[in-house]
Amino acid sequence: MSQPIFRATGLGKSYPGVRANDDVTFAVAPGEIHALLGENGAGKSTLVKMIYGLVRPDDGRMELAGAPHAPADPRAARVAGVAMVFQHFSLFDAMSVAENVALGMENPPPRRELSARIAQVSRDFGLPLVPGRLVATLSAGERQRVEIIRCLLQNPRLLIMDEPTSVLTPQEADLLFATLRKLAERGTAILYISHKLEEIRGHCDHATILRHGRVVGSVDPRRHSARELAAMMVGAEMRVVDRRGRQAGADLLTLRGLSLPAPTAEGTALKDIGLTLRAGEILGIGGVAGNGQEELLSALSGEARSIPGTVMLDGRDLSQAGPEARRAAGLLAAPEDRLGHAAVPDFSLTDNAILTAAGRQRLVRHGLIDRTAARAYAERVIAEFDVRTPGPGTAARALSGGNLQKFVIGREVLQGPRVLVVNQPTWGVDASAAAAVRQSLLDLARNGAGVIVISQDLDELIELSDRFCALNEGRLSDPRPTEGLSLDQIGLMLGGAHGMAEARI
Repeated sequence: MSQPIFRATGLGKSYPGVRANDDVTFAVAPGEIHALLGENGAGKSTLVKMIYGLVRPDDGRMELAGAPHAPADPRAARVAGVAMVFQHFSLFDAMSVAENVALGMENPPPRRELSARIAQVSRDFGLPLVPGRLVATLSAGERQRVEIIRCLLQNPRLLIMDEPTSVLTPQEADLLFATLRKLAERGTAILYISHKLEEIRGHCDHATILRHGRVVGSVDPRRHSARELAAMMVGAEMRVVDRRGRQAGADLLTLRGLSLPAPTAEGTALKDIGLTLRAGEILGIGGVAGNGQEELLSALSGEARSIPGTVMLDGRDLSQAGPEARRAAGLLAAPEDRLGHAAVPDFSLTDNAILTAAGRQRLVRHGLIDRTAARAYAERVIAEFDVRTPGPGTAARALSGGNLQKFVIGREVLQGPRVLVVNQPTWGVDASAAAAVRQSLLDLARNGAGVIVISQDLDELIELSDRFCALNEGRLSDPRPTEGLSLDQIGLMLGGAHGMAEARI
């Protein structure tokens, strides 16, 4: 290994009741794509926040290019040569590509010069972008290119990428990896965080593995299987998802002519959605971000009211029913936005359990909340879904993203729905926890429920679903049996005209 561009020695960080990082030591060489692996709550986020100046370490030291690295804030980190592409894009939809790039620069050049530089970097790294395009018109993959180009214009020594392929099609992910390899060849060090272990094996040169805030392994991921890497992360054998014992039954949920105007200028209108879900079946719906996923979940959950179309559950017309009536009938939903939509950040886990489970779990009696029953239900979710938290009184915002996701999914699954609609069920969840969440959905279907999984993780859809539909610009393709579909075929369905999907495959 050449002289490291970045080195951490004995890094430690504590929060009340939690040791987030403990004696973390590792190094990243120039031109290396270095993976950072670990379960949710293993300390990855805290570690990169210290490198990027968002958090100050309590112990240890960092070096960048041989000099001490102790950034007081992200601006200082950027000046030192550290750039970061976050999992959640920080872009303004109503502004152009060039305007968004300028916002991320300390001293942006005149607009014409900046546009020329964006175009040049775009060509050099194979990241096609038009500087004058509005961000609202860009796909998820194109939005990520804006974030990357904004970082590249800083000429970073170290680039941190957090779950960069979570919203990309396979074709867009391939383009991203080609770009990262070009960057690495020019000497940039890349610290790469992902829960997709096959992705790590295929594209990373080295991996540092964290467990409970400590480094437990430093390996070449290309020499280990995904199961072996997962076992290192969790300290135990990876559980195998069991698909056996399921059989589709009678029609359970029927949608006909479901349409919904775009809720905002940047939203997507639903156009004549129709599908039939059977008891015991898992229907997978794939789509690139921004093609109507949130709108579809809103139409199914009842949050969008008085819209054209028919929603029938067990022969009962729920078309004009609101969220509570649909929940009472057994149609439950878990949205993608876990902190803000699925859970109130400042509410405790107990209070967040009450929000959706009050009726089905009888947590309210004679108009009064039964705090004992509510706490017991929250504790049951925590125990059965292995939510890492001090207890049910903890605020939702205090949980790591993956642990909050487990709580949100568990809160719905344990209510025994007739139909459960989930959007991005394992988004940001580590491999072991993702397997547990997926198994809970399979078990739900095995017990006769119908499950609709909306996801941008194509491996997940192939693993879980019996039939597959593509959602593109608010239109839903006809379902196809998932067995036999390849990732490339599905990728084409996601981006193509629905009338041509069959011809392409």
